[in-house]
Amino acid sequence: MAALPKTYLTPEEYLAWERKQETKHEYWAGEVYAMAGASERHNLISANVVAGLHTQLRGRGCRVYPSDLRIRVPATGLYTYADVTVVCGRPQFDDSEQDTLLNPTLIVEVLSKSTESYDRGTKFQNYRSLESLTDYLLIAQDRPQIEHYARQANEQWLLSEVRGLERVLELPTLGCALSLADVYDLVEFPPTDLRDRNQTTR
Repeated sequence: MAALPKTYLTPEEYLAWERKQETKHEYWAGEVYAMAGASERHNLISANVVAGLHTQLRGRGCRVYPSDLRIRVPATGLYTYADVTVVCGRPQFDDSEQDTLLNPTLIVEVLSKSTESYDRGTKFQNYRSLESLTDYLLIAQDRPQIEHYARQANEQWLLSEVRGLERVLELPTLGCALSLADVYDLVEFPPTDLRDRNQTTR
């Protein structure tokens, strides 16, 4: 196992160290941050999204990646991982290792208590500087709800929200859609969340 990094790392030092690790780490402003593991619900939702997008985008020049592909945000220097990433067109990578993506089209994050504020705030702020990014999804794991941020003109982002297992989220930019029933297939909500779920589907 590689030794822990020193307090400050250059991007090159981070990548050399990170590629030897068994777990994932973010890098920003010289600091390295360990990324926590995910719950079963989190993994189910991510897998369902990958399956749904892959089925619809197959043969259309779009690639769907799960959470192990690193993303670099050149404008801010952030290196991170998303739960699901889509690239439509030719993927661009940071170097010949082809493990650090530069041009995501769609990024999906499944929310958890420990990361929700970060995914909504600082992480999305970084993502917005990616010129290739057209769509950003935040998916709740405790209730059937998806928030969709779509890039508009003049650096504006339009938020739409769908709730309830009978709903469908349209993604016009990619020419596909996600059924919430499919996104949450086999996901078991805690009893308290079931009450909230019933209220959203009335």
